[in-house]
Amino acid sequence: MLADDDARHKYPVEANSSSTANDSFNFFDDTRLVSILKYGGNNHSTKIGELLRALEDWRSRYNISVIKECDRSDYCSGEFRDVIVAYNGIHGYVSLLICLFGSLANAFNVAVLTRRDLATAPINRLLKWLAVADVFVMLEYVPFSIYRYMLLPGQEERPYSWAVYMLFHMHFTQILHTASILLTLSLAIWRYIAIKYPSHGPSLCTDRRCSMAIIISFLLPPVLCIPSYFVFTIHKEYSFDKTATKVASKVYYVDSNYDGSLYQLNFWVHAVFIKLLPCVILTIISAWLIRVLYRVNNRKKALKGYNACPAVVNGNGNVFTRKVAKRTKAERRTDRTTKMLVAVLILFLLTEFPQGILGLMSGVLGRCFFKRCYNLFGELMDALALLNGAINFILYCSMSRQFRTTFGQIVRNRCTPTARASSNTELQTTFV
Repeated sequence: MLADDDARHKYPVEANSSSTANDSFNFFDDTRLVSILKYGGNNHSTKIGELLRALEDWRSRYNISVIKECDRSDYCSGEFRDVIVAYNGIHGYVSLLICLFGSLANAFNVAVLTRRDLATAPINRLLKWLAVADVFVMLEYVPFSIYRYMLLPGQEERPYSWAVYMLFHMHFTQILHTASILLTLSLAIWRYIAIKYPSHGPSLCTDRRCSMAIIISFLLPPVLCIPSYFVFTIHKEYSFDKTATKVASKVYYVDSNYDGSLYQLNFWVHAVFIKLLPCVILTIISAWLIRVLYRVNNRKKALKGYNACPAVVNGNGNVFTRKVAKRTKAERRTDRTTKMLVAVLILFLLTEFPQGILGLMSGVLGRCFFKRCYNLFGELMDALALLNGAINFILYCSMSRQFRTTFGQIVRNRCTPTARASSNTELQTTFV
C-alpha cells in the first residue's frame, strides 16, 4: 500500500540479502516506469493505477521487502499479542451483543429512575443521565460494529463516506464517554459529601447544584476533546487487489497527524485530565466509602454481640432487659445505596484505569507504542467500557430494593391488561 505522502520516511525498502551483485537495479532502467512517468496522459487515475502495478511488478522482480512504520518495534509482542489479536477477530459480534443488551438495560434504567418516587433524589438524577449517555454510546456503536467488523472486511475499497463516519464515531463516542466519566465523578463526590457531612448535606447537595453538575458534565467534554479534532483527520492511500488485473483503488482512513506538539498535547489531555485524574479521585473516594462500610459492618457485629446477653440483675434481684437501639430504615437504605455506588465506581475504575495508563504511555513513548499497543488493545478496551455501561442495570436490581420494586411495578403495569372502567367511573378516571 503506497501513500500519497512521501513514502521514503514511512516505508523504507530493503533488498533481500540473497540478491547478488548482478541483481542490482536502477529505478530508471525500467523502461515501463519511465514511459508511464513521461507519457502517462492527462487521466491521473489511470496513470496512478499503471504506476502502482509497475511498482509492484518491480518490487516482486527484485525481491524488495517493504518495512512499514514501527514494524521493527518490540512493543506488545509475544504470545499475549496473539491472544488479543484472536479476540479482535470476534470483537464485532461480542460488542454487538453487549450494545443490544446494554441499550435495553439502560432504557429500563431511565424508565425506572424517572418515576415520580425516584426522580426527585439528586443521586437518581445523576444515575439517570449516566444511563442516557451510555445508551446513546451503545446505539451509535451498533451500526459501527456491523459495518466495521461484518461488512467492511469483505470490501476492497474504503470509501470516503466511511472515513467521515469513522471520524464522527470517534469524536461522538469520546465526548459522550467523557460525559459519563464526569457524571460518575459527580456521583462519587455527591455521595462523599452526603456521608462525610450529613448535617451540611441538604444545604450543599441541592437540586440546583445537581442540575449544574449535569450540565457541566455534558458541556465540558467537547472542550476537553478539542485537541483530538485537529490531530485525527482523514487520509488517502492507494491499493490494488491481489488478482492478475491489479486494479488500483483509493483507500480513505482516519489517522493522526503526529507532527508537532499538538499530537503530544492530545494524549496528555486525554490520558491525564480525562482518564487518570478522575480515576485517582474516584479511587480515593471509593477507598473512603469502603472504609465507612467496614466501620458500619463492625458496628453491626458489636450490636449483635451486645444483644447476646441482654438481661441485667440489679442489687434488689430485679431483672431488667437491656434495650438495644435498632438501626433505622433510612440508615439501612443509606448503606445499601453506598454499597451499590461503590460497586459502580470499582467497575468504572477497572475499565478506565488501563485506558488512561495506555494513553499516558502513548504520549511518553511516542507513535510506535500507540500504533502497536494502544490500537491493539482498542477493541478490548471498547468492550470493557461497553460492558461497564451495560451491567449497571444488574447492579441496581441486585443491590437496591426500591429499584427492584419500581421496575416490577412497571413490568406488571405493562403486562397486566387494564380493566375496563364502568360508565359511572369513566369520567372520573379521565382526570386522575
